[in-house]
Amino acid sequence: MKATGIVRRIDDLGRIVIPKEIRRTLHIREGDPLEIYTDRQGEVILKKYSPIGELGKFAQEYAESIFQMAKYIVCICDRDNIIAISGLPKKNLLNKKIGPQIEKVIENRRTVVGDKSTGNEYTLLVDEDEDLFVCVISPIVAQGDPIGALILLSEDNNIKITDNEVKIAEIGSSFLGKQMEQ
Repeated sequence: MKATGIVRRIDDLGRIVIPKEIRRTLHIREGDPLEIYTDRQGEVILKKYSPIGELGKFAQEYAESIFQMAKYIVCICDRDNIIAISGLPKKNLLNKKIGPQIEKVIENRRTVVGDKSTGNEYTLLVDEDEDLFVCVISPIVAQGDPIGALILLSEDNNIKITDNEVKIAEIGSSFLGKQMEQ
């Protein structure tokens, strides 16, 4: 654990303010859920909670099913990291941080299509040199909140995306959002 040197007091309602610098560094946004852990030494640990991360194995199986049918590389991510991947070795992308363009698409709650001819290109990861073309990004929304995305990728950057791929991604992300609401 890394000490920050920052000390804060708890107010009369039991609240504590997490400094802006820490929130910015850890990408904690207003309204983000945090899990609270304690240990025997009296430490209180706050950890970003990923509701879609709870799907774990289910998200992986779902990604594999879409890959088998659509033949596109499939990523499922929360608002920070890739939590499931199919179509590539898992070590290549699993648990890697998504790029700011993907974060913005998730926040905007609208499906986007990558199109090299119009310059509408998206970078999947932060600080990674990748040879993947982001074809479709479809945000996963549960109870009105954007919680992640289903992303179709290809190793061929000249691929033409049809309405079928867009519908596959939108149906998949909608289904995952409904799973999270149950």
